[in-house]
Amino acid sequence: MPDLAQPTRDLIASTERADAPGVPDPVRDWIEKITFATPEEILPALRGALAEDWMAMPVWARNLAFRLACLQRPDDAELLREAAADLLSFGPDWDAHAEELKERAARLDG
Repeated sequence: MPDLAQPTRDLIASTERADAPGVPDPVRDWIEKITFATPEEILPALRGALAEDWMAMPVWARNLAFRLACLQRPDDAELLREAAADLLSFGPDWDAHAEELKERAARLDG
């Protein structure tokens, strides 16, 4: 499990600096909306954005969207495989996470 203490302090510090007044409004608004969205809301938006321009959505946003959807549907093998494939597209940083998702999907399939 990663230590989030320093990244959290860095986030706070970056929003307090006068030359970096915080997270841009569209990013903040998107994060607030996706935080409480259901998979039925997340997945069509995510898939639609990726279909329009596969590289347009920032990797951090893709990872967050897939993560939140997977947390709400932990027994959806198809979704786990979809999330794993997306992670593998931007590795190798997330390859271990992708492999774990693929293994979970395989166990669900029996």
